Formats: sequence, structure tokens, C-alpha cells
Amino acid sequence: MQRVLLTGASGGVGSRLRKLLPPIYPQLRLSDLNAPKDLRAEEEFVAADLADIRQVERAVEGMEGIIHMGGHSVEGPWETILQSNIHGTYNLFEAARRKGLKRVVFASSNHVVGFYPRTQRLTTDVTALPDTRYGVSKACGEAIGALYAYKYGLQVLCLRIGNVDEAPRDVRRLSIWLKPEDLVQLIRIGLEHPDLRYEIFYGASDNTRGWWDNSVAYRYGYKPSGDAETMVGVALEGQAKLAPDPVGDFYQGGGFASQEFEGTLERTRDGK
Repeated sequence: MQRVLLTGASGGVGSRLRKLLPPIYPQLRLSDLNAPKDLRAEEEFVAADLADIRQVERAVEGMEGIIHMGGHSVEGPWETILQSNIHGTYNLFEAARRKGLKRVVFASSNHVVGFYPRTQRLTTDVTALPDTRYGVSKACGEAIGALYAYKYGLQVLCLRIGNVDEAPRDVRRLSIWLKPEDLVQLIRIGLEHPDLRYEIFYGASDNTRGWWDNSVAYRYGYKPSGDAETMVGVALEGQAKLAPDPVGDFYQGGGFASQEFEGTLERTRDGK
């Protein structure tokens, strides 16, 4: 595979992938609402609003695969989430179908399952318990991906990404950290593995304190090189600067779970 589209190229994760992917996919096309401020002369960029399918079709034209990192990346009003993450994801898959693309890697999120307690180890087939409207949109994106895989024959990988960074910045991230190079390895499985039809992987490195059973990814050959525990000092230093958050500290979704929270821990699923 040579011609690959990266959406969300101006975001934090997209910016890291811009540096790591060109040696692997030499004809990498970037897309976002606005071009990265440091766009290089040799980089190809196509501006596209995910809510406008005509713009999305223009961005995917001539590509072989898509790495979909675009959309609204935090919690927001329903209308914002709906347009960017639900309509936008539908448009992305539909444009891929219309233009004959067969591979899509979809950036889902750990917030699809953010209302599970930190004491529970999760497989990828647990019931979705999204912690925000953002998490709901990512659960919807996984469902859209399944539809296009089984009905239209696309090969789809959904990555429930934890936190992509150079180091874990607090205690929660000791469990969900994803080394950028490990993310690249997961993306390559999604774009290149011959046996892939539709799968969900957790986007995490081999963290000693990990909450997720990522055995499905390992069966496809994933061999993560990172372990957040090697940088525990960084995480503890960052944690010391955070205010107490009883709800966020209980649930895997952290601060996303505690936003607008009006329930009680005892009245939510597995809250005991």
C-alpha cells in the first residue's frame, strides 16, 4: 500500500503520525479543516470538512486506505459531536465505499467503555458504557465500521485509543498509555494484514498496570515495545498536580466520566 489518507492531520496524534508514517506510506495525503501550521513543501494536504461528503470524497479520491483520526476529539455539545463525529464518520466510510477503497483504520476511543471501574479488566466484546457524548459518537463509529465491513466488504480496524504521548502524564495514563511507535504498528495491521475483516483493538502499549485484554491484537501480530511503568516518575509527578476527583478516579474514563456527573457510584453499573 502506497497511497494513504490521514484525516485529523493537524491534531496532536495526527502531528506525530505525520513524522512516523512517510517512510512506510510514501504517498501519504493529509487532511483536516485547516492545514498544519508547519506543513512542509513535500507534504500533500487536502482541506475537508467531514460533515460535507463532497469534500470528503475529494480527500479520499485516488487513495488505497484511510487512517481516520479526524473529528472532535473531546467532549462537546451534542450538535458539534453529531456533525463532526457521527455524520463525519458516516461520510468517511461512505466516501470510501463510493471511491472503491477497501481499508479503513478508525480512531475509536477508550471512552466507549469509560464507565467501567478501574478494577475491571475488559475484553473488546464488553457492552459499551460510554462516559460522554464523545464516547457515544465513538461507539457509533465502531457500529458504522461494522456495517461497512459486513455489508460492503471494507476491511476495518477500530482502535480504542488510550492516550498517545511520549510519556504517561498521570496515574491513569500508566494504564492506558500508547507509545506513538506502537500506534504505527497497530495502524499497519489495519492497513496491511491480509486476514482482517472487522476487528476492535485496544490502543495501548504493553503497560504493567493495563486494564485491557488486547489478546485479539496480539493474535494479529501486535508486539508493543512500550510500557508506561518505565516512566512512573513522570506520571506520579503529574498526578501530584491534579485536584482530587472521586468519580474520575473510580472509572476508567477519568475526568470524562466525572464531567456533568449527577449519579452516584453505587447506582451505576459495577459501581461497587
